Amino acid sequence: MATSHDETGPIDDELRPNYDFRALRGVVRGKYAARYRERLRVVRLADDVAAAFADEAAVNNALREYLRGHPAELVARRLP
Repeated sequence: MATSHDETGPIDDELRPNYDFRALRGVVRGKYAARYRERLRVVRLADDVAAAFADEAAVNNALREYLRGHPAELVARRLP
């Protein structure tokens, strides 16, 4: 079995094609997908807006500055 990336040779793979992963107990496809989506927020910026920022950190800093100046709007958004 190869022990480093520099060694060449066949990899001793013990995973056989006849394993049936559907028969495993407790395995549920997408088990944590809903929780992941709840926390994930992806926002696509328009091209002209994105051009104004160097990177993700610059966008986050600008949004934090905006929120510091508009705290009442931030609180209103959090209420159901």
